[in-house]
Amino acid sequence: MSTIGIIAIYAVIIGGFYFIAIRPQKKQERAHQELVSSVAVGDSILTTSGFYGVVIDMTDEVVIVEFGSNKNCRIPMKKEAIVEVEKAEE
Repeated sequence: MSTIGIIAIYAVIIGGFYFIAIRPQKKQERAHQELVSSVAVGDSILTTSGFYGVVIDMTDEVVIVEFGSNKNCRIPMKKEAIVEVEKAEE
């Protein structure tokens, strides 16, 4: 087999790996970033650990979430831990 043939096979394998593994992951990361940037005070969220809560305050990287009916359970957490957002009714 010639050198050009071997290089072509490697190029096809690397290209296939890119379209199967890397590209979908980047697309998923982009969608998660859009989800996190859309969070606002008053939104109901689901965290990566499975807790539902309501955002009561936020900064650039941290949100303060109130969990359950106990109004004293307020926990600061990173925005990256948000999996799902339900917008507050206005």
